[in-house]
Amino acid sequence: MNNQNDMASHYGATQYGLDDAERQGFSTEDIIWAVGIWSVILTLSPVIVFYMLMVA
Repeated sequence: MNNQNDMASHYGATQYGLDDAERQGFSTEDIIWAVGIWSVILTLSPVIVFYMLMVA
């Protein structure tokens, strides 16, 4: 009995990792997530800089 393989099969993973077709590139969800994160960062950065200038 191999506990590592039992756990991998329990979570739907294979011994060889993810399928090659699944990891060929960025999915649409990845791109949308990245654009959302960068939009929040770029939107808040002037606010943070202004706050630091006023407090410091």
